[in-house]
Amino acid sequence: MPELPEVETIARGLANAIVGKTIDSVEVRLAKIAQAPPGMRFAQALRGERVLGVGRRAKYVVIELESGRKLVTSLRMTGRLIVGKPGDPPYPRTHVALLYTDGTRLCFADVRTFGRMRLVEAAEAWDKDLGPEPLSCGFTPESFLGMLAKRTTPIKALLLDQHRIAGIGNIYACEALWEAGIRPGRPAKALTKPAVRRLHHAIVDVLARAIEMRGTSVDDYVDADGLQGGFQNVLAVYGKLGSPCSRCGKPIVRTVIAQRGTWWCRNCQR
Repeated sequence: MPELPEVETIARGLANAIVGKTIDSVEVRLAKIAQAPPGMRFAQALRGERVLGVGRRAKYVVIELESGRKLVTSLRMTGRLIVGKPGDPPYPRTHVALLYTDGTRLCFADVRTFGRMRLVEAAEAWDKDLGPEPLSCGFTPESFLGMLAKRTTPIKALLLDQHRIAGIGNIYACEALWEAGIRPGRPAKALTKPAVRRLHHAIVDVLARAIEMRGTSVDDYVDADGLQGGFQNVLAVYGKLGSPCSRCGKPIVRTVIAQRGTWWCRNCQR
């Protein structure tokens, strides 16, 4: 599943490609993918809308429309948002296509069809259950410490909880915990203040570096131009079972925490 850096990369690419364009028509080839407010038809409601901006919230791509509505896309496991030029053939496995008046198109393709495109009203608090953004000013070491207080949840599981922190997934939780030298199964409340500060710094650092390298392509992720990211080339632990730790040389191990594969170094992460 694309995580914060991948979704941020996609959103930036879309902003460069579709902001200012007007939707001429919409093709919906799989009805369950496209969702609209009650009483509205997805394709009809989007027709004639102009794109004012494209951003990201957690793992969602958010397209802001002139009416004040938003088109919120969850890519889930295998979803892709691909911009096509006039004359390009339809992108494979496209389930929804937004056709713009200049001939370009935005295709939502999804092999496993778990993704969704949802049109939300301007006043709808669609993200009210999501936690703070880890790259926002509000995510401070102090606020992070308060988030962990009295929590017996393993720290790896807490990092994946979108109600607590929005956007971190399995890849970057593993990488940040390795960078901070923290055992993934350690109860959140057991982390010392210095450890919390190290982890806070590691989260911000890992996410920022991954965005700079345009995300991690280990499965299906490609950006809005159909290109892969580059962070998979510098991963320290994720997917590295048996490889020597780049810090101490001991083999990377894999355990399961919160039903997710977790890669870490028993020697470095104590």
